[in-house]
Amino acid sequence: MAMFEALAEGLGLILQWQVLTYFALGCLVGLLLGAVPGMGGAIGLVLLLPFTFSMEPVSAFALLLASWASTSTSGAITSVLLGVPSTAASQATVLDGYPMAKRGEAARALGASFTASAIGGVCGAAALGISLPLILPVILAFESPEQFMLGMLGLAMVGSLSGQSITKGVVAALFGLLLATIGQPESQAVPRYTFGTLYLLDELPLIPVLLGLFALPELMELAIKNVSIARTGQGGDTRTGLFKGVRDAFKHWALVVRCSVVGAYIGMLPGLGASIVGWATYAHAKQSVKDDSKFGQGDVRGLLAPEAANNALRGGALIPTLTLGIPGSVGTAILMGALIMHGLRPGPAMLSDDLPMTFSFVWMIAIASVVATLVLLKTVRQVAKVASLPGQLVVPGVLVFVFMGAWLGGASIGAWITCFIFGFIGFFMKRGGWPRPPVILALVLGPILERS
Repeated sequence: MAMFEALAEGLGLILQWQVLTYFALGCLVGLLLGAVPGMGGAIGLVLLLPFTFSMEPVSAFALLLASWASTSTSGAITSVLLGVPSTAASQATVLDGYPMAKRGEAARALGASFTASAIGGVCGAAALGISLPLILPVILAFESPEQFMLGMLGLAMVGSLSGQSITKGVVAALFGLLLATIGQPESQAVPRYTFGTLYLLDELPLIPVLLGLFALPELMELAIKNVSIARTGQGGDTRTGLFKGVRDAFKHWALVVRCSVVGAYIGMLPGLGASIVGWATYAHAKQSVKDDSKFGQGDVRGLLAPEAANNALRGGALIPTLTLGIPGSVGTAILMGALIMHGLRPGPAMLSDDLPMTFSFVWMIAIASVVATLVLLKTVRQVAKVASLPGQLVVPGVLVFVFMGAWLGGASIGAWITCFIFGFIGFFMKRGGWPRPPVILALVLGPILERS
């Protein structure tokens, strides 16, 4: 009974006018960023996080989670119209979405993917809500040795499953661990690698590192190439086509629900989730039909499966983050940083004292997925134009937000210097094919490993 009371209380936390305002703003930001290749959910969280420092926790997470959940819904725009996957999780969407757009069925493909995303988002949130009470006894049995081994598991998965090269992934994770040793150690009062600066005495701040490593390299590349973010979009987005796609999603509802459930539980695997979820569910869709000869040439079922899983992934990814303090991706690492920043401790407390707040996250993800879908079905032609904005218009505007975000993180010139340094490191890592997510995840997991 207490569980249902917490669920109702969680909904009550969202239904306040100021929270709903931030929620709507988060949805809008997420939809716009999702339509731009390379500006995925993690970049949106990085840009928004500094603005939440002085907010109430519920308002802060309404802004962050609405943006995070909406991004994966609008990510289908670039995958379908331009053949450019906006995130790792939407790579498989291109296989059938882009061929549909090329033969004049872009509207149908977008209608199908948006509807599948809404169903996936609700299923992912439901998986999160159902799993939370069941997982509490397991969490309570965890002590320091188990925490340490879980951190190692997250680290090993992230290191070995990032990009084409296992070696590069492991080296990037080790570099992140090295960065995590900066500052005051747990066991003794002897500062490490501070270079005599007070700025590094605490530890290397996460926000300027994130902004430098992920946002600056994308902007530098746009500025160097001096081109628009995307190629020209495809026309022909008619109302008829959109609703035909919506009907496709409901016609194949069993496939959509199955892939949503698979996506939610793949999302629980630290480091694995986003990189394999699209391919795993695409393979499942292909195996579960009698005639798979159209797959890869514009079969709507090949589009529905990865899009449903892509959104369900968000709910699943929050399970280890909230309950064990083990983030499974860059996005959940940022959300974990936000939890700590707002005085919420990932672990058993999120399932006891802070249970209503935890259930408010479930509601936020479910509602954001549905709202994003409804908005996109209505305004898809306008949102798609974001992907064609010229690079010279995007770079200065986003650059201002990046440096504002870095400054708000600590109000110190050291934040800008850190952001600059990691911007160049991130740029050369990107050009050299070195994966960047393991660096951030190791930086977050390092203190947990040391404490345990």
